[in-house]
Amino acid sequence: MRRVDHDAAPRTARRQGEIEQAAAERGESGHGRLSPRRTARTSPAMSSSPEIFDRALRRLRRDRAARMPAEDFVRAHIAAELIERLELVKRAFTRALDLGSSDDSIAAPLAARGIEVTRADAGPVNAARGGGQPWDEDCMPLAEASFDLVVWAGGMDQVNDLPGALIQIRRVLRPDGLFIAGLVGAGSLPRLRAAMHAADMAGPGGAASPRLHPQIDVRAMGDLLQRAGFALPVADGESLDVRYRSLAGLVADIRAAGAANALIQRSRRALTRLQAGAAFAAFQDEAEPDGRVRERLELIYCLGWAPDESQPKPARRGSAVRSLADELKGRG
Repeated sequence: MRRVDHDAAPRTARRQGEIEQAAAERGESGHGRLSPRRTARTSPAMSSSPEIFDRALRRLRRDRAARMPAEDFVRAHIAAELIERLELVKRAFTRALDLGSSDDSIAAPLAARGIEVTRADAGPVNAARGGGQPWDEDCMPLAEASFDLVVWAGGMDQVNDLPGALIQIRRVLRPDGLFIAGLVGAGSLPRLRAAMHAADMAGPGGAASPRLHPQIDVRAMGDLLQRAGFALPVADGESLDVRYRSLAGLVADIRAAGAANALIQRSRRALTRLQAGAAFAAFQDEAEPDGRVRERLELIYCLGWAPDESQPKPARRGSAVRSLADELKGRG
């Protein structure tokens, strides 16, 4: 388990042993050419998966986050972990796809290894900032067998058709190509969930409203990879504790990540003053002796390989939860 102390404007938690404190005061607060070969693409209208997220709103939120001065410290943390794990792989990659590419934390280290990187993000502003493509991850116009590496740091839990996105990723990988990713998983943000429940109970009729989207646990992630056709799927988890002075700091971090509520079934009504007060009070009720509230993020890391005859036979179904580091060393 790692711990991060956060004020209103976090900076990236550096991965040097245990993370004790990684916050600072805030004040007031290339892409590669695409092959003309047959593409693997799923239209949102054609997908059988129900639409959970408002696609236009998700793009807008990611683009607004791109204009904010605060850093998406969760993506930076996940990206640093993924790059460190990739260093365990001794094989050479030549062409990579960086999904959810809101900064250089994945693209720059890969480019430094001589890898040609195609960047993509659902937000057009986010994508353009890094010279990438404005694609929703579950409907990308990419040729099959275009990449030997796909990296997705954050954002997997905010995609309408995640099974479809994983199938596309497996198809765009060359045989024995690697997919590696990290995301915020189930069990995250319990203090925020409790605070939002208190806000709902203080509202008219005391009815609950969808405010946080459903998330995936480690075992389900391994199963999704297997169902998408990946060979040797592996998933593991990490708990990250973040300490806040108030609910406002946590909300600011969520907005900086472009991860505010984009559910189609969300309430369009803003919290009343009474509801906001109930939420802040419920959050602060969990404060530790120094006045800060400890919030928990459950991070999931996963990988899978595009099938190839050279690979060992897969383990029995349901055994995909193990250490990514061990798997990467074994495939190096």
